[in-house]
Amino acid sequence: MAVSDQTIAAGTALDQLCINTIRTLSMDAVQKANSGHPGTPMALAPVAYSLWQHFLNYDPEDPSWPNRDRFVLSNGHASMLLYSLIHLAGIHDVDKEGNVLPAPSLTLDDLKNFRQMGSKTPGHPEYHLTSGVETTTGPLGQGVATSVGMAIAERWLASHFNRPGFELFNYNVWVFCGDGDMMEGISSEAASTAGHLKLSNLCWVYDNNKITIEGKTDLAFDEDVAARFRAYGWDVTHVTDANDLNALSEAYKHALGVNDRPKLIIVDSHIGYGSPHRQDSKEAHGEALGEEEVKLTKRFYGWPEDAKFLVPDGVADSFRNGMGKRGRQLNGRWKELFAKYKAEHSELAAQLERMQKFQPAEGWDKELLTFAADAKGLATRDSSSKVLNAIAKNHPWLMGGAADLYPSTKTRLTFDGAGDFEANHFDARNFHFGIREHAMGAIVNGMVVSKLRAYGSTFLIFSDYMKMPIRVSAIMEIPSLWIFTHDSIGVGEDGPTHQPIEQLITLRAVPGLITLRPADANEVVEAWKVIMSLTTEPAALVLTRQAVPTFDRTKYAAAEGVARGAYILADAEAGEPQVILMATGSEVQICIEAYEALKSEGIKARVVSMPSWELFEHQDDAYREKVFPSGVTARVAVEQASVLGWAKYAGTKGRIIGMHTFGASAPLKDLQKKFGFNSDAIVKAARELVAANSKAK
Repeated sequence: MAVSDQTIAAGTALDQLCINTIRTLSMDAVQKANSGHPGTPMALAPVAYSLWQHFLNYDPEDPSWPNRDRFVLSNGHASMLLYSLIHLAGIHDVDKEGNVLPAPSLTLDDLKNFRQMGSKTPGHPEYHLTSGVETTTGPLGQGVATSVGMAIAERWLASHFNRPGFELFNYNVWVFCGDGDMMEGISSEAASTAGHLKLSNLCWVYDNNKITIEGKTDLAFDEDVAARFRAYGWDVTHVTDANDLNALSEAYKHALGVNDRPKLIIVDSHIGYGSPHRQDSKEAHGEALGEEEVKLTKRFYGWPEDAKFLVPDGVADSFRNGMGKRGRQLNGRWKELFAKYKAEHSELAAQLERMQKFQPAEGWDKELLTFAADAKGLATRDSSSKVLNAIAKNHPWLMGGAADLYPSTKTRLTFDGAGDFEANHFDARNFHFGIREHAMGAIVNGMVVSKLRAYGSTFLIFSDYMKMPIRVSAIMEIPSLWIFTHDSIGVGEDGPTHQPIEQLITLRAVPGLITLRPADANEVVEAWKVIMSLTTEPAALVLTRQAVPTFDRTKYAAAEGVARGAYILADAEAGEPQVILMATGSEVQICIEAYEALKSEGIKARVVSMPSWELFEHQDDAYREKVFPSGVTARVAVEQASVLGWAKYAGTKGRIIGMHTFGASAPLKDLQKKFGFNSDAIVKAARELVAANSKAK
């Protein structure tokens, strides 16, 4: 069915002009780039226009306003829809420090530069590049799941900050999504979570266009989406024509009136191109329409056929007098309210201001622990639990939970008042994500882009289920925190399916992610100090299930070296070492055992604890040379994980004691013996390397 202006029910001529401006800007940008998806922005233009112009509470002149409504384009391939709206609404730019600038976020030139190198209009919306984009939405399903975290954040913010006469937070989260989002499993996980929590501030608008890359959705997808969401506990509304502004308005009004559950609005649209003779699925393949088809479509709209990137007089003013005016008024009243709030609730106001810059709370570290030397020691998951609770007790917006594993990950906040976040109990800080690792990751990202300091935890092996949100957190440059326990074959009898082998290297391969695998309780403390200092980088904290000794720091180096990624824990008493032993986490202790054995034999050894490759690579050349002198080629690297990547530090003449296969189901000591993770194996390798070097000389 062709899209005709006459089918836009109850719309004025100006409404139609604004809608067609969104459509033609999207067409022109995709055509100029010769790449992209024009059909969905064209089909959804009325749906987006109605929401933004009449319902979205957003101040374009202050896109960082804390109580703004959030808009998420989960079907991010339709990015030109969002870019056109950002431009027409006149959303201002925001710098990396969070300062609102007088310049627009997106100019017409930015739209003309769609999908080009260095552009602020990349193929999918990117949080860290473009003001007005609330979250990165590339992989389908990430946007809808992240929106659940945003809705959770609003509920927590309202519970924590709102006081009688001071309703600082009451925003809504609006999401556009498509068939691809609905097919991805993460949307089921996220929708189930939202329904359980009764997040009535959340509304997904589902573009039911029945098209994917391979063709019509009935090739692989014919479920009753409405019934599915009702089963999750959502309110469901159906708009049968995406061009019916009357029906859209009523659907949005209805959604705002539902106060006991999340909302889904199903909108039937046609992914066509406006002209009556063109109904293929080029859109799904990311192709431009072609110059001739663009002209025919513009003619159908009554648009100048040869005009490109045309914004007719009155369109920008219409947005300014609609959405813009409403947003300015609401934000102005909010700022007046916040000024009074600061006078009456100064401590809470100071917290809110620090949150906006990802600054930790004042005094967050006043109860940090120091662990005494202990040969028996404790698991790093246990020491981390103690440190986490010591910090969170004095850091009100540090919160998180586990994918049904907090008794094992030890990430529960246990101090008075921490509580469990549940429906109608939103002032708590322990989250139960259920066995939904993928959604947990995206939900944590949604909480973090809303300025909470949030973490999600599970076993390291299940980081595989979370790879996409971990990756997205790094792309967005946000300080999400991922806590992983059961970090090696030390899981023991659970066997190969639960013993991580390749997971550490896959985390280390993510650009911008700081991976930390501390060796003892005091390294855990220092790792948490690093984590709390991060503002633009996510972190993965990797912890043991089994106990590890707490090193005697009067005998060995102080744990502060963690901040530099790698440091000399134990060294030769005089002169340059003959051999360097390096390891992370639980394997550092066996390097220390080997060091002492080599020392008794007169072999000069050095032990380097290397909790974070990324932090070490941030150091200058002089420090890295100090830790790993280029003249010392006898090196042994030890880690109960894949050997991939260690060659950079072990060198071509070194040895790597690691995993070349999957693990096995057996007690830990048997596994260590089978795979060579003991001091005898390290001593043997060190002796052989030193002897080889002596012969070479």
